[in-house]
Order: sequence, then C-alpha cells, then structure tokens
Amino acid sequence: MSITAVQALLAGERYVCSRALATVNFLALKLGRPLFLEGEAGTGKTEIAKALATALGRRLIRLQCYEGLDAAAAVYEWNFAAQMIAIRAAEAAGGADRDLMKSELFTEEYLIERPLLQAMRPQAGGAPVLLIDEVDRTDEPFEAFLLEALSDFQVTIPELGTIRAPEPPIVILTSNRTREVHDALKRRCLYHWVDYPGFEREIEILQARAPEASETLSREIVAFVQRLRTEDLFKKPGVAETIDWAKCLLALDVLTLSPEVISDTLGAILKYQDDIARLQGMEAKRILDEARKSLEPA
Repeated sequence: MSITAVQALLAGERYVCSRALATVNFLALKLGRPLFLEGEAGTGKTEIAKALATALGRRLIRLQCYEGLDAAAAVYEWNFAAQMIAIRAAEAAGGADRDLMKSELFTEEYLIERPLLQAMRPQAGGAPVLLIDEVDRTDEPFEAFLLEALSDFQVTIPELGTIRAPEPPIVILTSNRTREVHDALKRRCLYHWVDYPGFEREIEILQARAPEASETLSREIVAFVQRLRTEDLFKKPGVAETIDWAKCLLALDVLTLSPEVISDTLGAILKYQDDIARLQGMEAKRILDEARKSLEPA
C-alpha cells in the first residue's frame, strides 16, 4: 500500500483528505503506531477512523472519553446481576463450596468486555480499528493507564491475568484540545493537526457528502462558511456543520443563498445563541456579500 492508495481508499468512503493526512495514516498502518489527531471539533477526526475501518473491512471499536472515565469502565466489568443469580441458584440447590463458587463466578462467562478489552481480542477480518475519541476529556491518571496499555497492547484483569492482543489494533486517538494532553502519550503516537480545509478541498468534501447540491450552491455555502470562520465566534463551524447546512438547504429546495434563508437555518451551522444572535439581519447579509465577492474572478 502507498500514500496515494491510502488517499484513494479513504476517498472511496467519501473521505477527502490532504496528502499530509494520508501520509500520516499510511505511516501509522505501516509502522503499527497509534495515530493522534488533534484539531477543532467538526474537522473530520472521528470520521477518518470510521472511513478507515470500513475501507479496510475491519471492526470499529469506539471508546468515547469523558471526565471521570477510569480503567475499569474502559476495559471490563463483572456482570454482578448474573453472578448473584448464580449464587442464589447454587444456594437453593443445597449450597456450594465458597472457593469453588468464587473460581466459577470470575470467569469469561460473567465478564462484560469494554472497548479496550474488545480491541485486544482476535477479530474476524483482522485487527480492529480502535477509536479513542476526545481523549482530552479524561484526566491524567487515565492517560497514564492508556499509555501503558498502548505500549504493550495488553490489559490485566486480576481474576483472569494479562490479556495481550495477538495482533495490535489500529489505534486512532482524537482531541479537540480542550486541554493539553500529556507529552508522554503524544510521544507514543504519530501526530497530525487536522485543520479546517481550504476552499477547493472543502468543495470536494461537500460534493462527496452532499452530491445533490449544485456547483453554484456548493460554492456559495463553502464561501459563506469559510468567511464565517474569520468572525469572532464562540464556536466556529466545522466541516460537519458545512455538510449539515447543505443538507438542510437541499431539504428546503434552496437554489441560492439569501439573508432570509441564512437567518432561518443558522441553527445548522452555529450551536450557540450568542453566535446566532450576532449573525441575524444585516450581519448575515454583509458576510454573504463578502463571500460572493470572493467568488468573483480576479
């Protein structure tokens, strides 16, 4: 496989990426290294893991990170309800040896596998794609645990011992940079900053994801969104919002943008009321005029 092949592979799943992003994906696959993708929300970090898994025919296993996530919730839990039923059934049958019961209760039968443990298991079709999404939402103790797990691709369950992946999963970590992730974890990975795309690339992305949109409407949408990103907003719209907005406009049978249409559909591209309030009325018209001017031939 080559860099161009990776780019084509992702394009086949309607994921349009730059050569730099295709290169780091190629290296992650070639070297078996985790890939750390950082950037603003909505720039396509999560989508690349989905596209890669589909393109390679691998299972996608997603660990959605959140504040307070600990190793137990990420690796495994015991099915306490099933264990209690087994204990009561044994007692009703006349009791059982405590040591024997303990050894029987803490077996694979009562184990609930969470994403990290699932990723260490053999999978049909090859090693899975493990997506560790929004790792910046976790805390430092979990980062330290993650660093160890990704170094050896193994996890330990006290009652069962160490479980090691027969084939390391393809690991993609994402961060919206709500806080800095520790350098030790970043050093374990190949790193890429996923930025907002340029005009022509965003047009390509929109054509891949919303092919029903005319070229004229697509260019107006992208020009408007790109101009909008230069404004002082609380949350700038990502590529995901560009695509959502295009689909909303298509559902409304819009052929060309107008200030009225923009005001009616701002909730598709802006997610904070203060930002929406700023763009009402004449402000939306000003940005639309500037966007259209940027489309004029030089």
